[in-house]
Amino acid sequence: MTEQSTLPTGSAGFVPTDEDIRSVLDWFAAYDAAATEGDVAAMADMALFPINVVTNDGGGDGSAESWDRERFLARMEEMSGSGDVSMESTRTPVFLTRDLVFVVTDARITVGGHTTEVRYGDLLVKADGRWVFQTMVQGGWGAN
Repeated sequence: MTEQSTLPTGSAGFVPTDEDIRSVLDWFAAYDAAATEGDVAAMADMALFPINVVTNDGGGDGSAESWDRERFLARMEEMSGSGDVSMESTRTPVFLTRDLVFVVTDARITVGGHTTEVRYGDLLVKADGRWVFQTMVQGGWGAN
């Protein structure tokens, strides 16, 4: 006799409402405001720890790590530059369910007059009725 597993159902074909999409974009507006102000504690308050960080290195080798709040704060503090920071982002949310959304961001980030274009992804989940990020995906963070 073989055991048959059951796959979760009910999420195929979920279509978000305008309000679902707006709630995610509003979350990112708040996160971006904290990031441009260098408020890494506020950024951390918007996460569900431990978070997953998925990246690759210059040679194309992928990696995944789990970060606790302390590690997130340390890494974000390292990256916080001095000077004016501005961000322009285009976000594409893909809802898996009403409470799970993967968002791809194409952004132009300017720090102290130097502009960089990046693409990254975030997995947001609802916890206690509010969006929090749980996974960050961006190439190039691994060791070379």
